[in-house]
Amino acid sequence: MKVEFLTKEDLLELKEELIAEIRRYSPFYRKKNEQVKEWIKSSEVIKLLSISPGTLQNMRLKGIIPYKKIGGLIFYRYEDIVEMMKTEL
Repeated sequence: MKVEFLTKEDLLELKEELIAEIRRYSPFYRKKNEQVKEWIKSSEVIKLLSISPGTLQNMRLKGIIPYKKIGGLIFYRYEDIVEMMKTEL
């Protein structure tokens, strides 16, 4: 069995590649002259991160992802999502 080691540099490179891919395919990321949505709904975050509603709720409860509740809707800043992904890796 061949053993391969991952270095911190390997992980940082992977992180940058993942973020680039998310930006490439994200409907929320700015394309040439388009505006990024500043606030997105829970359903959009779930789709963007490919997570379940329960996982998103746990992230809110643990303080991993900041949010604002207006009426019965919960909104997240797109930039907070991007920052959370950068720091969580």
